[in-house]
Amino acid sequence: MSKPTEEELETALKMSAQMRDKKIDPFYIAKSLLSHNSRIKYLEEIMKAADRYINRGMSEQEKTHLIRTIEKAKDEESLAEGETRSSFGLE
Repeated sequence: MSKPTEEELETALKMSAQMRDKKIDPFYIAKSLLSHNSRIKYLEEIMKAADRYINRGMSEQEKTHLIRTIEKAKDEESLAEGETRSSFGLE
């Protein structure tokens, strides 16, 4: 499956937001798209942090950044699920 262009994604997100606001989403397509779009941003940031960590000699500073990025994504995931999360990583 091909990736949507920025314009296509922007259009789909706008329409999804309208569907959500008007409560016209019987199959939860708009909700799913908006949720996945939000989540993928955090996952892309983790991927960038992991890439920096690996390609910069696995420095402690990059490791700390990677761990914090992962913790942030987990926190956002917990918020989206309506839960609070106990954190054992770096704050």
